[in-house]
Amino acid sequence: MTSMDCAPTENAVMGGRVKLLQPRRGYRIAVDAVLLAAAVDARPGERVLDLGAGVGAVGLCVAARVPGCDVTGIELQPALAALAERNARLNDAADRVRTLVHDLAQPLPAALGPFDHVATNPPYLPASVADPSPDRSKALATVESSADLARWLTVATGALKSAGSLLAIHRSDRLEEIVAILARLGWGDVTVKRLPPAARVLVRARAAGGLRRREAEPLVLHRAGGGYTDEAEALLRHGQPLAF
Repeated sequence: MTSMDCAPTENAVMGGRVKLLQPRRGYRIAVDAVLLAAAVDARPGERVLDLGAGVGAVGLCVAARVPGCDVTGIELQPALAALAERNARLNDAADRVRTLVHDLAQPLPAALGPFDHVATNPPYLPASVADPSPDRSKALATVESSADLARWLTVATGALKSAGSLLAIHRSDRLEEIVAILARLGWGDVTVKRLPPAARVLVRARAAGGLRRREAEPLVLHRAGGGYTDEAEALLRHGQPLAF
């Protein structure tokens, strides 16, 4: 039995402000989704694209924090996209949060138009080195398949307005690969925010003719004795934005 065969559970993030139905087993959201959403500097009236939307956690967290923004999610797995649509209704956000089933190996539908912000949490592992989960849904969420990292970033930057911003969260050991791809794509104005002790980085990119890279102050997630820091609590439980 795969995760898609099980009745979903209902959970909540951002201190209960966002409710989420998600598979009982298999891939389930982690704090990465909430941190990514917190980094999206959207304003009311702006359009946000969530690539790899899953059950819609990133888009719904952005929508809860920024009333009046419009969110479109793109998800490969129909079952997860269906849960994302249910989650939009569960959070009374169906009028401005929608999820489409689409494979990023193919061009995005032209009718979507350009976006002010793109948020993405690509699969962390390249297929060449991964030992994928026997749960197919979890494997698709964690291991690159029809679209590798370069393709994800190509689609992401191609969907943006010229003055837009890309926000991505990924493994820190792939940071140099991400920066090099973005520079080749003409999105080399890159800011990196590390998330110790987690082996994760947040990357913000804007259009630039050459590589301009800087390191923002890290966000320390955990106290030495355990538990989240006050700064992390403000993001994860109270819906505060994450400043770069």
